[in-house]
Amino acid sequence: MQLFYNPTINETTENFSFDKEESKHIIKVLRKKDSDILYVTNGLGHLFKTEITLASDNKCTVKIISFEKSAPSKFHLHLAVAPTKMNDRFEWFLEKATEIGIHEITPIICDRSERKVINTERFDKIILTAMKQSNALFLPKLNDAISFKEFIKQKQEGLNFIAHCEETNKKTLKSALEANQNITVLIGPEGDFTDKEIESALDANYIPVSLGNTRLRTETAAIVACHSVIFVNE
Repeated sequence: MQLFYNPTINETTENFSFDKEESKHIIKVLRKKDSDILYVTNGLGHLFKTEITLASDNKCTVKIISFEKSAPSKFHLHLAVAPTKMNDRFEWFLEKATEIGIHEITPIICDRSERKVINTERFDKIILTAMKQSNALFLPKLNDAISFKEFIKQKQEGLNFIAHCEETNKKTLKSALEANQNITVLIGPEGDFTDKEIESALDANYIPVSLGNTRLRTETAAIVACHSVIFVNE
């Protein structure tokens, strides 16, 4: 199944048109024509079966034949991850985490962060493309970048963890996880969190955890954390 995306449609929509860019892709590249079937999601769990009624590369129009809705997850996975120095590594994380099933991502700017500015528009496109390619029906939420200090002040429901490399008493993330819980995990920059940041997280009731016996890159650590949470909830 090839999946398309339109954020404006809902259960009451009868007909809609794709924008010019998507219409051109559907008609010119994929060579779709009148009466062909397209499957579309709004990123909110709906899967719409549609039929092309106007095969125009400027404004491809379809009518909705039927739809189904997936039940939302019984857990919510939120990763707060420091952007990596090299953009392509963070983009790789966004793509793979979306494929695995993450729900929410917040880029956090830490004391040791080497990248403090991100391209939110590009990141949104990467997440959207990964959602469509993996036939997922829920679009992960990408929040604006925020400082570590400000993020720690926010109330996060459920179980909250900080993964760091300091030699202290830590549980493994796997042993600390519980199914059907909201989970937030903090992943630091290449130079790890500072002692002060770790202390702030502990004061905010974050649980220190280990992601394994080896030292992981930021994007690898984020993927390990993501997969661990999804695995526990399967």
